[in-house]
Amino acid sequence: MLMTVVTLLAAAVLLVSITKRLGFGSILGYLVAGVVIGPSGVKLIDDVHSISEISELGVLMLLFLIGLELRVSRIWAMRRAVFGLGGAQVVVTGAALTAAAWALHVSLPGAAILGVGLALSSTAIVLPLLAERNLLAGAAGRDSFSVLLFQDLASIPLIAIVPVLVGHTTGGPIWPGVLRALIAIGMILVGGRFLVRPLFRAIGGAKNREVFTATALLLVVSAAAIVGAVGLPLSLGAFAAGVVLSESEYRHELQADIEPFEGLLLGLFFMTVGMSANVALAIADPALIAACVVGLVTIKAAIAYALGRIRGQSALSATRFAFAISQGSEFAFVLFGVALAVGALATGDIERATLVVALSMLISPVLFALSERFLVPHLKKGVRPAYATPDAAPAPVIICGFGRFGQVVGRVLRARGITFNALDAEPDAVEIVRRFGYTAFYGDATRLDLLRAVGAEQARVIVVAIPGAEDTLKIVELVKKHFGQAEIYVRSRNRQHTHLLMDAGATEIVRETFFSSLRLSELVLQGLDFSPEEAKRTVATFRERDEQMLLDQHEFYADEAKLVQTSKDAAVELRELFEADKEQ
Repeated sequence: MLMTVVTLLAAAVLLVSITKRLGFGSILGYLVAGVVIGPSGVKLIDDVHSISEISELGVLMLLFLIGLELRVSRIWAMRRAVFGLGGAQVVVTGAALTAAAWALHVSLPGAAILGVGLALSSTAIVLPLLAERNLLAGAAGRDSFSVLLFQDLASIPLIAIVPVLVGHTTGGPIWPGVLRALIAIGMILVGGRFLVRPLFRAIGGAKNREVFTATALLLVVSAAAIVGAVGLPLSLGAFAAGVVLSESEYRHELQADIEPFEGLLLGLFFMTVGMSANVALAIADPALIAACVVGLVTIKAAIAYALGRIRGQSALSATRFAFAISQGSEFAFVLFGVALAVGALATGDIERATLVVALSMLISPVLFALSERFLVPHLKKGVRPAYATPDAAPAPVIICGFGRFGQVVGRVLRARGITFNALDAEPDAVEIVRRFGYTAFYGDATRLDLLRAVGAEQARVIVVAIPGAEDTLKIVELVKKHFGQAEIYVRSRNRQHTHLLMDAGATEIVRETFFSSLRLSELVLQGLDFSPEEAKRTVATFRERDEQMLLDQHEFYADEAKLVQTSKDAAVELRELFEADKEQ
């Protein structure tokens, strides 16, 4: 057993390091490691089944952590995407893959099972794949999650319908199974809401770290066991438990305790997927297997892209959505097992389908990484939304850059009933804020024609809140030259950037982290037993001296020696002020 652990860890460390360095992410490294050390590789590990049972805990913990990040209200708000987009993806993709399987001379019931099983996507691959690139919050990430959630919810009806397709029934209705599933989910919801808090209080809360961690793991496994007992996917129980506990005061402690186990066990899960790939079957009939894998990925990606566009996604978001969910699912293994038990599919068909699913999961991280490297940059520069050339009504304020910084300005203006037009260079960001009724347009604010198109000639104020220092400076210079009637309010990156903006003629300049840092400093002082008045006075003195020093240094900001000396002098003066204040 010890040598097995050493082999797993060594393979993971080596191959994950290689794939991450090549830009393909960690998932591919785990999958390849499993292929190499498994029965189809150098045969360092033969007992894949015992390892896979442990590795499934990684998927459970992943879904539990995702549930912790959600709220019931948010899931309710997503219901159209979950049941609309998710249902359409399963039905349309399942029908297309059923037709393809039937064309390969599989019986119609067997083709239907294959089609639906292959239409599902891997939660364990898709979510980490998007999370590694910070894409979960975007349109592609939200819609991918909605589809995966629907697939999990649809799992019990899919299992129930397999015997019906081949006339292999027990003679009883399926409603008792559905009722048991509802009871299991109800137990998790009720238990999570009314029993978990008293349980944590009884063990002493997060103060007892070892017991708290053990209790957290117990919750995940127990929720999975409850739904597993009635035939539901174990991951659905873990997700439901996470959602219930997302409102708990222990949410952050639970997340911190579960994450280390989740990362390691999820990597182990991917390795077992790689170990389960029957490479010998691929070698025996490479043309058929390759054609099936290419066909599966192509059909799923094409349908997902079309559904994404119909839903209103940009070409960029739809492309990411399509590549993200184009692989098969680990749940397909369960569905195919049920089909084999009732005689709906032959052993050979199931072995080939299982291999196709495993290979699609293996190449999915590669395809996604390649699309991000070569296709996405082209889409960002090439195809633009319909509102790329704005025809905006004049507004008193123009906001260049509508990210986190610019959105706060926009929300304050909107609260006071002041209209504004916003420009941003990220299509996904524009798409999101337009859904909430903001007047935002896709475009490069350094272009003079776009500034004119959003009404810069009539604007009283132009806010520049884009992150790039060079582009910020360019916009200020353009506005100063062509739209002299407008006051220019700018976000600056640092002191050097502030000096350059002062040279360019900006009206008001705000360093992006300066005021938030001052506020945090004030709270820190209060936490160190300074009175609120004393903390506020200290921060105000520091702010006054720092802003004065910024003005004083503007005359020679290019002279590093003078900058260093004036900074030292200012520090001495500030310390003297604090000492005098203390004596008073």
